[in-house]
Amino acid sequence: MSGLVVIGGPSASGKSALALRLAQAIGGVIVNADSMQLYRELPLLTARPSPADEARVPHRLYGVLDAADPASVGHWLELAGQAIEDGVAAGRVPIVVGGTGLYLKALLHGLAPVPEVPVAVRRATCARLARRGAPGLHAELAARDPAMAARLRPNDRQRLLRALEVLEATGRSLAAWQAEPALRIRLPEPVLGVALLPPRSELHRRIARRLQAMIEAGALAELTALRAARPDPGLPLLKAVAVPELLAHLEGRLDLASALERALARTRQYAKRQITWLRHQLPELRPLAAFGDELAALPGAPELPLLTATALTHTFRPGPQQGPKPANQGAGKPR
Repeated sequence: MSGLVVIGGPSASGKSALALRLAQAIGGVIVNADSMQLYRELPLLTARPSPADEARVPHRLYGVLDAADPASVGHWLELAGQAIEDGVAAGRVPIVVGGTGLYLKALLHGLAPVPEVPVAVRRATCARLARRGAPGLHAELAARDPAMAARLRPNDRQRLLRALEVLEATGRSLAAWQAEPALRIRLPEPVLGVALLPPRSELHRRIARRLQAMIEAGALAELTALRAARPDPGLPLLKAVAVPELLAHLEGRLDLASALERALARTRQYAKRQITWLRHQLPELRPLAAFGDELAALPGAPELPLLTATALTHTFRPGPQQGPKPANQGAGKPR
């Protein structure tokens, strides 16, 4: 088989199990598309594949960033493009798997050519956010870039931060950059894609079981070790789902039961957003009302369902492509 396989889905939907089984069946290489699994630290809390699973087939882009490194979509797209190219050169089928919708959309649809924002500008904008709050940043954006401000909710901290830092760094509205033709990487064809969208009630039960299993496996200990070694509260990795709640417990601000309850609620909310994104932003991925590990456990699967474009997947062309890596084209790295 040649081409590229894309597997998306919410947290705890069995994406990694399906990717592993498929990679074993067809001689694939698994390429991570989860922003938190890029980090070396917190492998339990970010649900990274186990060392045993990683030893069974080649895995790429797992544990490649330090906890302090920003995991931007532009940087990921560069890394993913190289990993896909290397996999094809080695005679393996790249299998891109993850739940970070922005990564999958950039892979399949390209990325606006927004220049890289200098670290000093990002830090200064973050400091303003800390002082003034999201409503204050929204008011500033409305005064300087009313068109972009009209797109954003006053409490949307991350998008407000992004809009202001781009305006500061480039002197140009993020809306203007987003109107530019997207930069794309070259993908092997055909591209086969599925979105795992299992029943919500069972997904919620699995999320709860997985969180409990993480705690039993030592998730609190690995978070304690990270905070001892890296006390900076602004580490990007500390934004991972369930981490702020568990950190509040370790700092004595919540008892464990309350922390777990809040972490569980936050994870369910995140899974809901992932599902919404897949349905509306990536309709070319064939929706499957099933868990990936259940598909992988079927006799003959995934050789039967995932190796044909007519059974469980769509074949599609992502559009014009521009080489193995995002082109710079004078605008800096896409972010």
